Amino acid sequence: MRTLFFSKNTQPTDQEQKIETAPKEESLWDLIKFAFILIAIIVPFRMFVAQPFIVNGASMDPTFHEGDYLIVDELSYFLREPKRGEVVIFSNPANPSQYFIKRIIGLPGETVSVHGDRVEVKNDKGQLVLEEPYLGSSSNRDRTSTLGQDEYFVMGDNREVSYDSRMWGPLKEEMLKGRAFLRLFPPKVISYLPGNYEFEI
Repeated sequence: MRTLFFSKNTQPTDQEQKIETAPKEESLWDLIKFAFILIAIIVPFRMFVAQPFIVNGASMDPTFHEGDYLIVDELSYFLREPKRGEVVIFSNPANPSQYFIKRIIGLPGETVSVHGDRVEVKNDKGQLVLEEPYLGSSSNRDRTSTLGQDEYFVMGDNREVSYDSRMWGPLKEEMLKGRAFLRLFPPKVISYLPGNYEFEI
């Protein structure tokens, strides 16, 4: 780091550093170049790596509340498969321009059976009854679905009001936008991988 020294003399000596104002044209060009560099970095980052979202609605209560500000990781699912228990953001199958936030319950090739608050998952390893401590309320919407090799079963934590795979069926992998990576607002609940839950199998 450079340090600037100031002399008591009114005239600078030859050894003193001088700062000159750059011409306005040069300053404007530097500003334009900086703006282009900034755009070249931010736009791809926003499009392919991470993107902000604001939670709207109560389908994920009590894990997330309306107004929560999230940063969504859009890169991880290009490198690995989604995992059970992760909170994901995806395009609404009925209206791709709209985004939903839910939790992954069933993985490709599994059979998911929902009976009230009881969720059973069957796969080639056996049968699993999920323990879900985050549930906000009960529900009487039952459904059994066998998933294809590119399908996931997703549900909201607030089962009573959530519009999810129990109604419109399995979610195609191509609809996934990414996983909830950071919660930045409100400040008292700032967290990394918010809502992420690892089921004991």
